[in-house]
Amino acid sequence: MKIVHICLSGVVTDNFSYQDNLLSKYHVKLGYEVTFIASQWVYDTDGMLKPFEDNKYINDDGVKMIRLKMKGKNNFNKKYKRFLGISEALEAEKPDIIFIHGCQFPDIDKVKKYAIKNRELKIYVDNHADFSNSATNFLSKFFLHGLLWKRCAHLIEPYTTKFYGVLPARVDFLKNVYKLPVEKCELLVMGGDDELVKQAEAPQVRQNIRKRYNIKESDFLIITGGKIDLFKTQTLLLMESVKNIKDRNVKLIVFGSVIPELKATINALCDGIKVQYIGWIPSNESYKYFAAADLVVFPGRHSVFWEQVAAQGIPMVCKYWDGTTHIDLSGNMEFLKHDSIEEINMILDKITKNDDVYKRMKKVAESGVERFSYYNIAKKSIEIEMK
Repeated sequence: MKIVHICLSGVVTDNFSYQDNLLSKYHVKLGYEVTFIASQWVYDTDGMLKPFEDNKYINDDGVKMIRLKMKGKNNFNKKYKRFLGISEALEAEKPDIIFIHGCQFPDIDKVKKYAIKNRELKIYVDNHADFSNSATNFLSKFFLHGLLWKRCAHLIEPYTTKFYGVLPARVDFLKNVYKLPVEKCELLVMGGDDELVKQAEAPQVRQNIRKRYNIKESDFLIITGGKIDLFKTQTLLLMESVKNIKDRNVKLIVFGSVIPELKATINALCDGIKVQYIGWIPSNESYKYFAAADLVVFPGRHSVFWEQVAAQGIPMVCKYWDGTTHIDLSGNMEFLKHDSIEEINMILDKITKNDDVYKRMKKVAESGVERFSYYNIAKKSIEIEMK
């Protein structure tokens, strides 16, 4: 059987650890023939958009990639985008299953036309929009999502088996903003790459990372990672907090791309010993760095790293957002309710100064890894066909 993934509402970059990458990878591992229809735009190592030259190739996961050109001006940042060749690609690939990553693209009408002609086709749609990253102003809420993208969702709804929100908040978005049938809306969590999780579990991985940055095994190492921009300045608060902790054995490593406006501030908070910023690292390397940590802290907005760390069984501290508590396994983590150094200090003191507290967090974290396995998530995403 063949699965065609489609993502034209967002950017698909090979070898990233995003949901689109890992679902398609593990559909290959489940024995499916997998094709991915995406745009020609990708992210570079600085988190900036750039065009990708190849329009048809097999990626490292064994997924056939078809990258479509845009109609008109080649600017991926414009909201209303049409692409060339989606109908022709579907006709050529002849999928049994279509998995759509984000229904917010006008060419979904072409997918509908294909579905009408192929009644045995199964369609699944996921959603990555919620009120933290979408519908944040009047125009976006009432016009873009309330009218345009809602219409796209309803165009494909009669032919769709399930609409998946990848966070509880994103399930609610499907129900409340797009007004989709409640019985068709369901949570499909994100997670971690099982292969990379297993590789990172090797003791020498932890030892090598710590040795590279002069972290002793007796040190309590905190790691945070991800893009640092004006929407995630809470990382600066975490750096300030750890810098001020008197216990010299509590240390912090920060990785990720940083926008130019924040580079000087980041550098000023680093001392090369207690707080270190190590720059951008490849997504697959992040598993090794998190495995070297005793605690992972995400003080800002949600990222796919949250579920990845849950899949690795590592205790966490995360910023509280409505609809993102699915990673709380009743003891594996603490939530930050405010953007304050004082609150970060209080929670870090509670964890780093009380061995029993940390051991309980670690035990619970390790008990929940199967829930965030992408092999299992990939099964669930097309579970009707897996019976």
